[in-house]
Amino acid sequence: MPSAQPVLLIPALYCSPRLFEQQIPALWNFGPVQIANHAMGDSIADIARQILAAAPPRFALAGLSMGGYTAFEIMRQAPERVTRLALLDTSARADTAEAAQGRLVSIRLVAEHGFDRFLDQAWQIAVAPARLNDAALRERYRQIAWDVGPERFMRQQRAIGQRPDSRPQLGAIRCPTLVLVGNEDVATPPHLAEEIAAGIAGSQLVKVADAGHLTTIEQPEAVTQALVDWLSAPSDERIGETS
Repeated sequence: MPSAQPVLLIPALYCSPRLFEQQIPALWNFGPVQIANHAMGDSIADIARQILAAAPPRFALAGLSMGGYTAFEIMRQAPERVTRLALLDTSARADTAEAAQGRLVSIRLVAEHGFDRFLDQAWQIAVAPARLNDAALRERYRQIAWDVGPERFMRQQRAIGQRPDSRPQLGAIRCPTLVLVGNEDVATPPHLAEEIAAGIAGSQLVKVADAGHLTTIEQPEAVTQALVDWLSAPSDERIGETS
């Protein structure tokens, strides 16, 4: 196993540290594990600055969905501090006008009808279709979301809607990079992960079978193994591709 290295994890939109709770024990073997607080700040740039202020001097960085958007911003602000990068179920693109409008609709839905109503709708694209009737998984999802709560969710949505396009910076990313996506992810589909992997030289693409957007809780063992492989690989060795 390589020498100890801190690992910094950034959760998805309206997701608490519980999103990674099934991965943490394995990652802990590589060094201290820190879950970033991504629920403070009014822009992705502000959120990244706050995360960097609390982060170790150098660290392996992994983010899922909004966590990936924030990871791209960290790579803009302090690439020299990131030893490895893992981008899970995310996109390098900025929001389209339609997507930005959708975020405003979700904010209005929460404000007018409550967070539970939003969560009921969002569940339909949070996991693979075969898991929609999984009551235990749905309860875990709700718990993760309510840890964050509606006020911080709405702040996160506004921040995400203003994020920049990260595709122009992909070619500048030089550290060992894992790009992972659920093969049934409809929120950030596999073609967006393929785009990221194609833009980062030497990166490796892992497609997780029978998983949608929240891969860490849908297929925790597969995601944990991919992250362990990512952390275990020497910096000049490519991570094995799976699908």
